[in-house]
Amino acid sequence: MVSAVGFSGSRSLSAGWAPLVRRVVCAVSASGASVLVGCAAGADALVRASCFDAQVFSARSLFPQLPLRAALAARSVALVQALVPDGQLVAFTGGPCPAYIFPGRQWESGMPPSGTWSTLALAAGLGLPAFLFWCAAGPAALPDWPCWSWSPVAAGPFAGSWRLGLSRPAAGQEELF
Repeated sequence: MVSAVGFSGSRSLSAGWAPLVRRVVCAVSASGASVLVGCAAGADALVRASCFDAQVFSARSLFPQLPLRAALAARSVALVQALVPDGQLVAFTGGPCPAYIFPGRQWESGMPPSGTWSTLALAAGLGLPAFLFWCAAGPAALPDWPCWSWSPVAAGPFAGSWRLGLSRPAAGQEELF
């Protein structure tokens, strides 16, 4: 059983996506899993509005000594680590993945930085089920990551998302699973 589901997403995700976010968050909450979310605007705010008892990871509360950008990244890493070993991550992205972000066991910010994609890649790299909702105009532009594949989710609370999974172990990754 999944104990917790973490949420991440674009800070510029508009209120037009609120019905989708609410549907997913309410389904997770109704399942008995805890809802974990960050402190940002956009997707995080929509999640918080959909689940008043969500556990909020606040960058400034958790890491007051760090510069804001570093605190935001550290907050996202803490959220993902709180999901290990039996949680899941759901991300709502507003655009394609920047260069230099790949699934792995460490945080990679990318160029330009993207907290959503970095959080998703970290969760997958740590062996957590990771789901992505494409919240941008046009068809989903999913990254072509070596050894990883995207599968459309047709049913259940994450219907309409893409699940990221390991398609074949990369060198040195056999011990993850």
